[in-house]
Amino acid sequence: MTEPASGKITSNQFPSQNNGKDKKCAGMGVTPGGVSSFPCTFFLTLATITWYPTMTLKDDLRGVLPPEVAEMVPRGFQVIGDIAVILLPPELHEFRHMIAAAILSRHRNVHTVASREQIPRGDSRVADLEVIAGIDRTITLYREYGFCYRLDVKSTFFSARLASERRRVWMQVKPWEEVLVPYAGVGPFAIPPASRGAIVTAVEKNPLACRFLRQNVSLNRVEGRIFIHEGDVSKVLSEISVEFDRAIIPAPYGHDQALFSLLPVVREGGAINFYTFKRASQVPAIQSEYERAGLEVRSIRKCGYVAPGIARYAFDMVKRRK
Repeated sequence: MTEPASGKITSNQFPSQNNGKDKKCAGMGVTPGGVSSFPCTFFLTLATITWYPTMTLKDDLRGVLPPEVAEMVPRGFQVIGDIAVILLPPELHEFRHMIAAAILSRHRNVHTVASREQIPRGDSRVADLEVIAGIDRTITLYREYGFCYRLDVKSTFFSARLASERRRVWMQVKPWEEVLVPYAGVGPFAIPPASRGAIVTAVEKNPLACRFLRQNVSLNRVEGRIFIHEGDVSKVLSEISVEFDRAIIPAPYGHDQALFSLLPVVREGGAINFYTFKRASQVPAIQSEYERAGLEVRSIRKCGYVAPGIARYAFDMVKRRK
């Protein structure tokens, strides 16, 4: 879908159930279960339900698909705004339209179904994605813990499954902290800290993600508290002289060295929230590696599997004082 020349995303590119009220995000309290946590004026048809188990989906497909094929249907799928994103193995490719039709028939808040590869790769963290049913569009509006994000699920990286993990991290942020967020994407790790009073430096290499990030800063009313830099994080940081109190690093798959390259810009005693993709057997070794690099590992959390045997791990660490 082509954006208008102005760079703005027009309302007719989004579902219209909220009658244009999406421009005002303040007061919206929809949590990842689609339940309002405090009074709001928004229609719940745009509330984000981030994870659906597929037991009912399998039930719907029994008798439609061969039994051995129905058992291969994934355990769950994400809903980002009103777009369902499901990870289908190659063996289910020829059945993808029947699976998508079953999702649409059961979930009335879903208007588009798309399938994508298992692990987004590369600096832009974008995986191949195909719309397989419903409205042929990939731009949507996503809401999470009172924040709103416009994004394109095809050209930008976004994981709705990390909603509670993101909240856990931004709840640690204190007012006036200098926070660095590389690989900022459309802003889910950057905007909430700014709303808590932090000064955020957000770095994003993907131009399309950066465009949505700028729009989301305005949408969530945190202008003046986020400084956006479009480009490679190493080059950007070489041009600014800031010592950060915290670095939130949602590193892409295979970019573990980002942690070590960013350590010099974090002050002694500063906090680091770092994400990496590992097998469980690898975690003790990398914990030792981080400790040898001068970090105190405060906690390690598993944030879900991205491939068989490979999980995303969150390391909460502090840079030791010399």
